[in-house]
Amino acid sequence: MPLDRDWLLGHIPHQGSMCLLDRIDAWDSQHIRCTASSHRAPDNPLRGHGRLGAACGIEYAAQAMAAHGGLLAAADSAPRSGYLTSVRGIELHVARLDDIEADLSIEAERLSGDDNLVLYGFSVAAGERILLNGRAIVVLDAAKMGNQP
Repeated sequence: MPLDRDWLLGHIPHQGSMCLLDRIDAWDSQHIRCTASSHRAPDNPLRGHGRLGAACGIEYAAQAMAAHGGLLAAADSAPRSGYLTSVRGIELHVARLDDIEADLSIEAERLSGDDNLVLYGFSVAAGERILLNGRAIVVLDAAKMGNQP
């Protein structure tokens, strides 16, 4: 059963128009798939100079990763503010997202990690067309990183 925007607003740190996702369509312990339509909104907060560049799709993927973390967290825990610390292997297959008529399908797969540092692979698509893809490292608690042996 899909989880809607209200669930997202209660479980990820992104609020108001900065919550770019509409719903979570499917998930398990390693994967998440979300849908978004905000790329077409004229007031999308990531727009610059009247357009939404394809690299902004990384933020859509980051929010899907945050939602995945929220789904895996304890039910009574507050949303954690993670940090996207690195993106690698980014392939942009389009120049912009705002001219894509279809809804976006955002997928993220947890490739490795622990309770604080996670590597995800991700893609953003419209129908069968991949718009961008890559990998990202997320740190869930930066303060813990300084305490590593």
